[in-house]
Amino acid sequence: MYQLLKGMTIVEGSSFVAGPSCALHCAQMGARVIRFDQIDGGPDSKRWPLGPEGESLYWEGLNKGKLSIAIDFRQNEGRQLAQRLATGGDGLFITNFPVGGFLSYENLSAMREDLICLRIMGWADGSPAVDYTVNASVGLPMMTGHPDNPRPVNHVLPAWDLMAGSYGAFTLLAAERERTQSGKGREVRLALSDLAAATTGNLGQVAEVMLNNADRPRSGNNLFGAFGRDFLTGDGVRLMIVAITPRQWTGMLQALEIEAEISALEQKLSINFARDEGARYSFREQLDPIVEKGFAKFSAQQLEKHFAEAGVTWSTYRSLREAIDSEPRMFGDDSIFSEIVHPGGATYPAPGAAARIPADERAVPVAAPEIGQNTDEILADFLNMDSGEIGKLHDKGIVS
Repeated sequence: MYQLLKGMTIVEGSSFVAGPSCALHCAQMGARVIRFDQIDGGPDSKRWPLGPEGESLYWEGLNKGKLSIAIDFRQNEGRQLAQRLATGGDGLFITNFPVGGFLSYENLSAMREDLICLRIMGWADGSPAVDYTVNASVGLPMMTGHPDNPRPVNHVLPAWDLMAGSYGAFTLLAAERERTQSGKGREVRLALSDLAAATTGNLGQVAEVMLNNADRPRSGNNLFGAFGRDFLTGDGVRLMIVAITPRQWTGMLQALEIEAEISALEQKLSINFARDEGARYSFREQLDPIVEKGFAKFSAQQLEKHFAEAGVTWSTYRSLREAIDSEPRMFGDDSIFSEIVHPGGATYPAPGAAARIPADERAVPVAAPEIGQNTDEILADFLNMDSGEIGKLHDKGIVS
C-alpha cells in the first residue's frame, strides 16, 4: 500500500460495493480502515463470485488491507459498541446504514460533534435502491442495444456503485480537510440516484433530451457522436476501433487502405470527415460498409502491424480469461497485481491501488481479513479496553 494517508484512521460500517470500495481506496493509500460486521458476516459476506471453498471472492476483493471486528448488532450493547467505533479515532465514518436508526448522524454527532460521516444511499429521500435499479430509472439501459430490439440492456458493470466509492472517498477527504480549518464535523449524503442524474447531466445527455424533446435513439455498437464500432478481420477476429480525433481518423483510413473510397464519399456528400467528428456518426450507414470491406482485406496480425504504424486506437475483443492470459499490460509482471494468500485459503493475484506513483515503490496489496480477525486488537488499541472488559463482551456474545 502507498502511504499518502498514513496516520489516518477510518471506520467503515457498510456492505455491497460503494461503501467498501470507498474505504478500500483509502486503505490502499495508507489509511488504517477498521471495518465492523455482524457476527458470522453481513449481507455481502457470501456474494458471488465464489472460490473453491465457497468463500466470497467479491468480499475478499473489496476488503483488502482492512481490519475486521465482528459485533452482534441485534443486541443493544452491540449497537452501542458500533457507535463507539464510528465516533472513535479520527472521527471519520463510512456507512450505508439507513439515515435513521442507531447509526444516524443525529445519534453519532451527539457523541462527537466533529464527526465526519459519509452516508451512501440509494435514493436521496431514503428509499431503497441499488445500482441496477438506479440505472433503469435514469434511462441508460433504454439507450443501450440494437435499434431493432426494444428490450432494455442492463450493464454488467455496477457503474454508479463504483463511482460512488471513488466520489465518496473524494468527499470524505474534502470534508476532513475543511474540518482542519473550521473544527466542524458534518454528514455527507451521497445517493446513487443523484450521482446518476449528475453524471448524465454533466455529459450533456439531460440537456440533449430536454432541448430536443426526444430520447436519444439506440445505435447498437456504434459510438455515439463519433466513429467507433466492432469489425471483423479477414480471418474472423473481431476488433474494436475508435476514431475521435482527426489523427485517429486519417490513421485508420491509411491502415485500412480506404482513403480513395472515403474521399469519393466526401465529395458526394460535400463534407470533410476529418474535420467533422459528428458527421462520422451521422453518416455511419454509408461509412460502415467501406470500413467493413477494409477490415476484410487483412488478417488480424496484418492489421495489428498496420494500426501500430498508423497510430490507430483499437483493441481485440477478449474474454476475461483471454485477457488474463494475453494482456500483460493489465495482468503481467508490471501490472498492479501481486499474488497473495487470501482468507479463504486460495492463492491468486490481487490488485493493489489503481494509481501508480512513479516516485514510490509499487503498492503491493494486503489480503482481506477474516470476519472478526482483529476484534480483540481493535477493542484494546482503538477503544482502550482491558482484557477483562474484552472477555465479558465475548462471554455475552457481543463480539467474536
